[in-house]
Amino acid sequence: MLTKEKVKEQIEKFPDEFSIDDLVERLILIEKVEKGLNQSDRGEIISNADLDNEVEKWFR
Repeated sequence: MLTKEKVKEQIEKFPDEFSIDDLVERLILIEKVEKGLNQSDRGEIISNADLDNEVEKWFR
């Protein structure tokens, strides 16, 4: 979940004029990165070998 502070930080990084689409894309990216970091902190990860095995199953 994003905080007001993180949203403010992102807005400050933008130029004086920007599209709402650019802002939304950036906020979605930041939220996804935060979610991934939180999952990693909780140990909700898979090994590279397990990922390779899963991807290999997709193409059989």
